Amino acid sequence: MKKLLFFSLILTALITTSFRLAPGTLSTDERKFAIDYYGKTKARLLKDLKGLSEAQLNFKADSTRWSIYQCTEHIALAETTIWQWIRMTEQQPATPAKRSEVKVTVDQLMKGTLDRTQKYQAPEMLRPEKKFPDTQAALQAYLLRRDSTIYYIRSTQDDLKNHFITHPVAGTMDLYQALVMLAAHSERHTLQIEEVMADPNFPKQ
Repeated sequence: MKKLLFFSLILTALITTSFRLAPGTLSTDERKFAIDYYGKTKARLLKDLKGLSEAQLNFKADSTRWSIYQCTEHIALAETTIWQWIRMTEQQPATPAKRSEVKVTVDQLMKGTLDRTQKYQAPEMLRPEKKFPDTQAALQAYLLRRDSTIYYIRSTQDDLKNHFITHPVAGTMDLYQALVMLAAHSERHTLQIEEVMADPNFPKQ
């Protein structure tokens, strides 16, 4: 009985400590939403790219528009770069006082990211410049990073609510919001791929 009580006290102490070390960890609902959204946006991209020919992948409506390959490359580059930004920020000391600087909700962040009427210039590091040999290589890089990020979200106890990044358009957001924005970013450019495919001059095969 004494041994059982002893182990119960130890377990309670460990649980208490874990919550103290990670006060901003994800709730069950937040974790589920993020995992579902990451899975849904991944499936949509894969569905759109399935079976496309080289002519279709490289078609451009005009010289100012991106091809499907370029959209895919941009998605792959952003998936890794934004993830690295999130992880580097999480490893810095928490800054809970910055919470007052957050002006957007998750819903507003998603809505703004998916609004294709608003156009933005991609930063140089994320511009598609044939950094992969082909669309399949870009897609594989995206999938490797995306699946790893889903695994992270599924298991992390990191303090994501007290670490913040400052986005050039959306402003200050916590790292949970940043993770949702990353999935929304891929959906934004999947929508762009669908716009290319809807062009009347898009190759039939």
